[in-house]
Amino acid sequence: MRTAVVGGGAAGFFLAINLKEMLPQMEVTILERSQRVLAKVGVSGGGRCNCTNSFAGVSDLSQVYPRGHRLLKRLFKQFDYRDAYQWFERHGVRLTTQADNCVFPASQDSQTIINCFLSEARRHQIEIGTGVRVENLDTLMSDYDFVAVCTGGSPRLEGLRWLADAGHEIAAPVPSLFTLSIDDAVLRSLMGTVVENVTIGIPGTKLRADGPLLVTHWGVSGPAVLRLSSYAARHLSEAAYQVPLAVNWTGCREPEVLEELLSLMSRQPQKQLQTVRPFGLPARLWEYLLQKTLGERSQNRWQNLNAKELNRLTNTLVNDQYTTSGRAAFRDEFVTCGGVALTSVNPSTLESRHVPHLYFAGEVLDIDGVTGGFNFQAAWTTAYTVVRAIADSTK
Repeated sequence: MRTAVVGGGAAGFFLAINLKEMLPQMEVTILERSQRVLAKVGVSGGGRCNCTNSFAGVSDLSQVYPRGHRLLKRLFKQFDYRDAYQWFERHGVRLTTQADNCVFPASQDSQTIINCFLSEARRHQIEIGTGVRVENLDTLMSDYDFVAVCTGGSPRLEGLRWLADAGHEIAAPVPSLFTLSIDDAVLRSLMGTVVENVTIGIPGTKLRADGPLLVTHWGVSGPAVLRLSSYAARHLSEAAYQVPLAVNWTGCREPEVLEELLSLMSRQPQKQLQTVRPFGLPARLWEYLLQKTLGERSQNRWQNLNAKELNRLTNTLVNDQYTTSGRAAFRDEFVTCGGVALTSVNPSTLESRHVPHLYFAGEVLDIDGVTGGFNFQAAWTTAYTVVRAIADSTK
């Protein structure tokens, strides 16, 4: 029997290797349109490959998968992050879990993952064809007993046309995981400033995210921004990436912030406002927020802060307002929201509802996660699901 795996990326290789391990007699061929396989794995995680996450602190998968969390909750029962961790260690890739729960190869080099996949592919005699452009599903299905589409996210709808023509519903692809541009020259002059516990959101919606924020020369970046871009991918696309942005620089609620400011006034009344920073805010940011809120009176002492100024400063700390002017790419990584709609596949096997023996795995499906190894985990889980489904269908 023969299986074609369309796409030589993370999901494609993981699927092909596991299929050969489960069905050694199966002939497996990987068909990659570019001249190089596993290119995205190579650049992921800044070249270190954040291959999964410990999921510590994740109480609901919707926290880390804006799209596809219900399906993944079901699929995690047969292959989850613990299984992925054990799989890599079993195949010679030692892993390490960072304080932020991201899991990387102990080597801190994505090439370790690539070498593992290529070595296993050679060991199992998996045929790899590069420069192969698949655009006709009928021909492919007639040449192979099973076909698994693992082409990754498509930045344009046209790239999914061949699947739409076969009857599959397509959720229009839009970018996810990106940073935001802000036309505020004074804010951007603080580039390099990192604030550890920030909450950002889009006023008028429930879209918000927490985490570290980095001020850049074009606007804002960091985990909080990347998470928001994932949650709000469609909203931002529809608004042409120009939306109001609210920043809570403290991550605390307004009463707590007011209480902290009153405490500082009581404990250090003679100190100048600029010399005493609440919540450990970076000095340059605190001076910027004082100047933005109080103007010339930012040079005053704490004891001279009146009630009106105190309330304004509290509001700035918890609800600082900006307007985004566009999006920017996140290093060399790119994720798309959209793809083959989950209504078009069997939720237990990921087999197409329209074409028998056609399966989908990875980002080609309308599943995507926030930054932190969650997208790779979705690739491992969906790929393994397809492997089990193909194995079961051959019994």
